[in-house]
Amino acid sequence: MSLVDEAWDDSIVPELVEYIRIPNQSPDFDPDWEAAGHMDRAVELIANWCRRQDIPGLELEVVRLPGKTPVILMEVPGTVDDTVLLYGHLDKQPPMEGWDEGLGPWTPVLREGRLYGRGGADDGYSAFASLTAIRAVIDQGLPHARLVVLIEGCEESGSADLPEYIELLGDRIGTPSLVVCLDSGCGNYDQLWCTTSLRGMAMGTLSVDVLTEGVHSGDASGIVPDSFRVMRHLLSRLEDSATGKITQAALHVDVPDQRREQAAIAAAELGGAVESKYPFVAGVRPVPSDPVDMVLQRTWSPTLVVTGQEGLPSLVHAGSVLRARTETKLSFRLPPTCDSHRAAACIKSVLESDPPHGAQVHYHSEEPYNGWDAPPLADWLRDEIEAASQATFGKPACYMGEGGTIPFMGMLGERFPDSQFMITGVLGPKSNAHGPNEFLHIATGKRLTACVARVIAGHAAR
Repeated sequence: MSLVDEAWDDSIVPELVEYIRIPNQSPDFDPDWEAAGHMDRAVELIANWCRRQDIPGLELEVVRLPGKTPVILMEVPGTVDDTVLLYGHLDKQPPMEGWDEGLGPWTPVLREGRLYGRGGADDGYSAFASLTAIRAVIDQGLPHARLVVLIEGCEESGSADLPEYIELLGDRIGTPSLVVCLDSGCGNYDQLWCTTSLRGMAMGTLSVDVLTEGVHSGDASGIVPDSFRVMRHLLSRLEDSATGKITQAALHVDVPDQRREQAAIAAAELGGAVESKYPFVAGVRPVPSDPVDMVLQRTWSPTLVVTGQEGLPSLVHAGSVLRARTETKLSFRLPPTCDSHRAAACIKSVLESDPPHGAQVHYHSEEPYNGWDAPPLADWLRDEIEAASQATFGKPACYMGEGGTIPFMGMLGERFPDSQFMITGVLGPKSNAHGPNEFLHIATGKRLTACVARVIAGHAAR
């Protein structure tokens, strides 16, 4: 751990401070990303740090396709004939409002062992942790496979640019027998957590038009249908508003028995922390009351969240007008094994068919993404993960699905069906990825780096 601790304290944290200052939003949130240059600044910062590391034979290339976000590809020659792929990303979510006083998305702040700011934990630390884990293995003179590190710049936009790079770089990546992804979460900061599944996603924009222009609400209401009411009706076709349950069978799957068992173990380990990590306002209760149900709801149940809107003026500008249209951004999280294209087609059909009052209804569906369910862990990997957690955290490893989506895992699962996966990360309680006050728990970053080093060495020794 000494090499890892020193690297984090002396080098990684200072670099992450500078990385957080760079507002390199993912292309979905900054259409002018290429002209703005923030992505290039982040790539340059990470690539230059990686080149300075004392790793024999390290080759690094920034690969660029026209009009696509760049990727950083690194290769370290192995001492055994095999390949391990380590993955992360460097693009960021938008800033969001609501940061506490003194904090901000592009303002790095170190406080009580936490580094606040957008992107440090999701997922800027991944390149630094990957290279440091590799250094730790080499420093101990341990055998290791050929090590490939891939850092992309489009993950927060659904990895839209990544398939072309995977095709371009397929021969250089090879066929990894182990994939390590550092873009996931942890149930607490007390042990090593590995992700067993990821939900898929279907997003889209729903618009309801009832007039060519807004009119006096006193004159029109009762005759002209309110576009917001029509919107509510349409959404109720998909979601029970009283419970949040998605009612369409095409968005549901049967939960495997093993995942139910792992959810029960994780819930027992976390106890009240399953719900306490969320900043509920006073009096608000979680949807399910049972901790096991909570774990399964966020990992294997389909859900709907309205993430944005247009057509509703701010309160100060809300006159007595029946508005012409309402438009909302819808985010459907899908169970890991749900066919996302089938689900997206179902959503569009249900929303657009037979609109109330003949309103003009259109649902623009974005490219959906399948989720991912991990293959069974090989005995050697389960043993190494357990040993790493015990040696580094002093507690057993724990396994749980995640509610988010990492499109690359689905791509890799299809491309490398025989590979083993170690999906993990530092996004624990209150770390609030994508929201205000996001932070990186530095001690967990150190321990996780040491765990990855142990698994890389164990992979070669198996």
